[in-house]
Amino acid sequence: MRTARAHVDATGLRVDIERIKRDVLALGEIGRDPEDRGVYRMGFSEADMEGRRWLLARLAEAGAEAWMDGAGNVHGRIGRADAPAVVVGSHTDTVPRAGMLDGALGVLCGLECLRALRERRDALPRAVEVVSFSDEEGRFGGMVGSEAFCGLLTPESLWFTALDGAVLRDEMERRGLDPMGALEARRPPETIDAYLELHIEQGPVLDRAGEPVGLVDHIAGLVKWLVRFRGEANHAGTTPMELRRDAFMGLADFAHEIPRILAENGGEHSRATIGKAAILPGAPNTVPGEVEFSLDVRDTDAGVIADLTDACRRALGAIARRRGLMVDLEVQSEIAPVACDPGLVDLLAETARELGLPDRRMPSGAAHDAQIVAGIAPAAMIFVPSREGQSHAPAEWTDWADVEAGATLLLNAVARRAGAR
Repeated sequence: MRTARAHVDATGLRVDIERIKRDVLALGEIGRDPEDRGVYRMGFSEADMEGRRWLLARLAEAGAEAWMDGAGNVHGRIGRADAPAVVVGSHTDTVPRAGMLDGALGVLCGLECLRALRERRDALPRAVEVVSFSDEEGRFGGMVGSEAFCGLLTPESLWFTALDGAVLRDEMERRGLDPMGALEARRPPETIDAYLELHIEQGPVLDRAGEPVGLVDHIAGLVKWLVRFRGEANHAGTTPMELRRDAFMGLADFAHEIPRILAENGGEHSRATIGKAAILPGAPNTVPGEVEFSLDVRDTDAGVIADLTDACRRALGAIARRRGLMVDLEVQSEIAPVACDPGLVDLLAETARELGLPDRRMPSGAAHDAQIVAGIAPAAMIFVPSREGQSHAPAEWTDWADVEAGATLLLNAVARRAGAR
């Protein structure tokens, strides 16, 4: 639980927390289910596109040049059109049954930065731009919007099929977007001066420490697999235990192996998760003939990720041989870990100290658009606390005082980088 809160010094530029509140609560109603109170704005769903239209309107009201690119990314820009931009980004799409802050808070704090800087009416030596990237949550495998922004999408990427059977290019067409336009959303690196992203921590560290902000210095990479064990479906009552080729037992054995694999091959920041599984044919009186499950492996070190995935492959193969199963895996996503730009992290730390805020440096175990953009521009992140570490659920929350602290740090860092102070 939170035990302390740092004071934000009044000498810096200020955000209007009431405007941020109104924006968070308004966007949080788009895609909300009235029964479970979760938010459903999955990538390229109708609710997702409604949220993007809402954001375009808010950016225009703020006096920014506002547009949506071919990948569905929403942009808002102020300042010199011929100058590189200090870009503030995140996303407004969600996982199913989400809370209202993951991704959205960073975009809306960026919107508030545009408003606050425009109200100063000072000439900006650099442009300031907000971007809400599409499908950060990986409905279609990766981070579609930021990968398009960085020129990483290919025509083949447009055929990615989601777990619900939807095909990316079909969903884009259904929402009025030309799929090939996503290949034209690439941003030349020379047009970006720096990239900053504010995000909820999605973990318990800041909340337990009672600190309102954290400065991210490393972002974990991840590998996502779809794994299938294939055995033989058979009658649950007549098939002797020793003669079964039970695919589910393969999954059970592998799940039991994960702690050992992490202990022998991982480190402090290693994670491995089986988050989704399907048993086929799925009848109570039938030995499972096939099981399909997801595997998510993460670490801040690329070498450790390689060691973990190699160990997982070996374990899967050994289990398949022992159980008389076939095993295959499909790599659905690979995102490399990144170190945030040291100069930008130092800028955030100096600005935090000026504002009377702590300057704790910490890794991110979750993937973010920042690690994609870091491939073409200096990038860094600000974390604000997640109450009790909760995220990807309706209970996710951050105290408004902490939102104000993080947004104030973001505003002052953007202003310094853009030459406005």
